[in-house]
Amino acid sequence: MPARAEEAKHALQEGIEFCMLTNPTEFLGDEKGWLTGARCVRMELGEPDASGRRRPIEIKGSEFILPASLAIIGLGTTANPLIQSTTPDLKTNARNYISADPETTRTSKRGVFAGGDIVTGGATVILAMGAGRKAAKSIHEFLVSDGQW
Repeated sequence: MPARAEEAKHALQEGIEFCMLTNPTEFLGDEKGWLTGARCVRMELGEPDASGRRRPIEIKGSEFILPASLAIIGLGTTANPLIQSTTPDLKTNARNYISADPETTRTSKRGVFAGGDIVTGGATVILAMGAGRKAAKSIHEFLVSDGQW
């Protein structure tokens, strides 16, 4: 896990449950398109390769469904250049990170909220979690106000 011990400790204090060596393979939804879960498989570390690294390999027959109503995808620490070309009405800064209000996580695109590395650049898990909490609050406010802002 690429995190400092302090970050992992704080994440646990925040109620985060670590699912080590677990690989999501598919998101599942209901007939209305709402997320209901993630299909996952358990992994184990294989034999060391030439560099000495033990790569994860799937444990056959270990598939399970993790119930979920919300998925936040966090991959990488740099901005994807596709953001500007596919979403021209979403404001970005000079480093191609999404511009978002630091308190509400609102972006220039109605109904889109952003926080963590895509706004600040590479930082700590704790800062990303804090942005996630702010986003959750703002998303709730947005939904109960019928999307008015």
